[in-house]
Amino acid sequence: MSFSNLGLSDKVLAAVAATGYTTPTPIQEQAIPHVLARRDVLGIAQTGTGKTAAFVLPMLTLLEKGRARARMPRTLILEPTRELAAQVKENFDKYGAGQKLNVALLIGGVSFGDQDTKLTRGVDVLIATPGRLLDHTERGGLLLTGVELLVIDEADRMLDMGFIPDIERICKLVPFTRQTLFFTATMPPEIRRITETFLHNPEKVEVSKPASTATTVTQSQVSVGREPHEKREVLRQLLRDAKDLKNAIIFCNRKREVALLYKSLQKHGFSVGALHGDMDQSARTASLDQFRKGELPLLVASDVAARGLDIPEVSHVFNFDVPHHPDDYVHRIGRTGRAGRSGTAISIVSPADQKSVTAIEKLIGQPIARADFVPLENSDAPPSPAREQQAERAPEDRKPRRDSQRTRGGRNKSRKPEGADRKPQAVEKPAQSQPPSIGRAMPPAAREQHAEPGDHSHLPAFLLRPVRARG
Repeated sequence: MSFSNLGLSDKVLAAVAATGYTTPTPIQEQAIPHVLARRDVLGIAQTGTGKTAAFVLPMLTLLEKGRARARMPRTLILEPTRELAAQVKENFDKYGAGQKLNVALLIGGVSFGDQDTKLTRGVDVLIATPGRLLDHTERGGLLLTGVELLVIDEADRMLDMGFIPDIERICKLVPFTRQTLFFTATMPPEIRRITETFLHNPEKVEVSKPASTATTVTQSQVSVGREPHEKREVLRQLLRDAKDLKNAIIFCNRKREVALLYKSLQKHGFSVGALHGDMDQSARTASLDQFRKGELPLLVASDVAARGLDIPEVSHVFNFDVPHHPDDYVHRIGRTGRAGRSGTAISIVSPADQKSVTAIEKLIGQPIARADFVPLENSDAPPSPAREQQAERAPEDRKPRRDSQRTRGGRNKSRKPEGADRKPQAVEKPAQSQPPSIGRAMPPAAREQHAEPGDHSHLPAFLLRPVRARG
């Protein structure tokens, strides 16, 4: 089937043909006719299957009739992250080039004044993150009573980020008669409850099992020890030894770990960028653009880059940290192997990650192959405890030179032959072995180590008071 059989307008078909696409993906083929028929749609598909075009193309056809009014958008698209919202806007700019539609983006990191100016002119398509959208509605600069079509994209990601209460508030602000399109890759119980509450007799479009992984992605896991430096060593060796590595996204669980790994890879000569939620919007956009253009072959990222970002030619995905939630694994490795291309996903697994790996294998319904791997580097490894102890003991273990004793008149150059009768002299203890002063706090082990037989100076004064027996 071709796009011309789906009921799209001539302008939209011309824009699709200009991009070089001829055949719709399964979710586009099934969802677009229902959207054009003004039906609610529940779309379930793994990431990278063309979900964005499945609602952008029919929306462009529906919006050819009608006119936007000030502060009252005609359609509303909710996205969990700024990057996804910006990406959807790029799709409207690409496919709607022949139409005079006003598209506005409401995301954090941009001044309210600029966004408010666009809303005042009238908006056909409003793409927003939930938090910034509610900020505008609470200020009175935005009315949602004119919304004809509501799109909730990446709903399971909304759940993970805690946006479900905001989604419920927004759904109560839009008209009850609106058309709702709901797209998700997984269906946890909370998402199922939302669909039953806010969708009216929806058409269910499911092109793959929930939480399934693409068959074009080769998955494997590499076991490492418990120390953090071992993970970094293994990652560097994997990056250097990987075959056909064009570019790669390296996922970490925490923002702090993203920053540490980014600095470590830079230190070892890798060309790398970083992406996490605490970065300002301009820095996030710059890193993502450089990665897309190929200026940075490596991108260390948190899960902010795991959902929906369309970077078609990512060859590798590395899970530096195994995700705590199995669903996140599906989305992470979905950044590679997109649009029919082959991809590679490698997870670095420590003993503490085994429980998470078991949960992931249960979710995706298949085992993750184990790869034999022996790290060659040891550049980040801290000195071993044995070496540290040896280094500390070395000055004390050395035998003192016999001619090193000094007198008041200087060095004593006269030496008696060995075995001569002489009075034994008391050897002074090194200054470092003397117990610290009473004013310094000493741990119990240190007090016991420095105490001499019969010496009670390490005891508190009140324990040394004489005890009077009661008669």
